[in-house]
Amino acid sequence: MFSLTVRDHVMIAHSFEGAIFGPAQALHGATYVVDAEFRRAELDADGLVVDIGKAAEALKAVLAEINYRNLDALEAFRGRNTTTEFLANWVWRQLAARIAEGGLGPAATGLTGLKVTLAESHVAWAAYEAALPA
Repeated sequence: MFSLTVRDHVMIAHSFEGAIFGPAQALHGATYVVDAEFRRAELDADGLVVDIGKAAEALKAVLAEINYRNLDALEAFRGRNTTTEFLANWVWRQLAARIAEGGLGPAATGLTGLKVTLAESHVAWAAYEAALPA
């Protein structure tokens, strides 16, 4: 399996509901380093997993939707605990939609998997990965 990873970051504010979250129930900020790993079994005709520039642009565009935003105020997240795990899945779904719509170019149709990792710090991170629809 071949893979290509692009990295960006995002800064958000949010709060959580539930005693399990302790002080994180109050509004607080988070800065995540975000990795998107694109996978395929065989390289395309140009010897690529995916166009690195298009992959980086797609990740940046997805993160721009939430960057410097209070997630508690966004309708898409209303009533949800926007945990690191939840956000990894949200970013995955946004990127998968862009791939399906052709936003990463025609060669991206050969992608078979995607993994998104959000690192809260150098000692804690969460990820979501799944196969992409054929």
